[in-house]
Amino acid sequence: MILCFSGTGNSLYIAKLLADYLNDNVIELKDELLIDPRQATISCKNEVRVVWVFPVYSWGVPPVVKHYMKRVNLRNAGGVGHYMVVTCGDDAGLTHRQWRKLMKRRHWTDLGAFSVIMPNTYTLMKGFDIDTPEVAARKLSEAPAKVKSIAADINDQSIVNKVKTGNWAWIKSRIIYHWFVRHAMSPEPFHATDACTGCGLCAKTCPLENVMMWKRRPEWRDRCALCLRCYHICPSHAVAYGKATARKGQYLCPEITTKEFLSTPAKR
Repeated sequence: MILCFSGTGNSLYIAKLLADYLNDNVIELKDELLIDPRQATISCKNEVRVVWVFPVYSWGVPPVVKHYMKRVNLRNAGGVGHYMVVTCGDDAGLTHRQWRKLMKRRHWTDLGAFSVIMPNTYTLMKGFDIDTPEVAARKLSEAPAKVKSIAADINDQSIVNKVKTGNWAWIKSRIIYHWFVRHAMSPEPFHATDACTGCGLCAKTCPLENVMMWKRRPEWRDRCALCLRCYHICPSHAVAYGKATARKGQYLCPEITTKEFLSTPAKR
């Protein structure tokens, strides 16, 4: 079983590749499954393994994934091995250590931890933007071979850390990550510019049903995962985050269709 949280499709694409190599199934964490994990029971009784696939947030585990892992009712989860596969634009810091601590809190068996370099998606701070088309294409072309290698390690039940930690990993994951979660994850700066056509795609695809349409304009509530799907999927490039996203690019994994992003629209 592969449990996947994805914003712009990078992690979902990796999860689907893994599913093909491992002959496994993907459960995407979104909508009610993600909003209220205690109400959604998932059985691991007949599963060979559990693979957690998600993007790296500021060199750490996304808060929405931490919340899910702490509360979800995974029956018989202690009887199978768990693996982590994260996607990141450059490096993952000590994300694997955070994940292993979460595993131990649930008394689950943590085995291999891996990272896959994918196109950059973060645009909400000065100096951060998507990759050039050439860099993005190179990263995407290298992903299948990397995932095939990861699948081989998972099949071998390898207890390894094959994560690109990068430089200054301790500072990134132990200091910057916690600052980021506390001070840089507010949904308040999100708004729609005059370019908005009222299509509602941002609301229809939000994995936490956090965006709602009011008088043909999107409004953001406080249940935001900061996955940036609403920003990157807007066909009019009308979703903005204060002034931070001005003249920034958009990216969605080309291997994932718009239909696959669809969620239940938030209602007022």
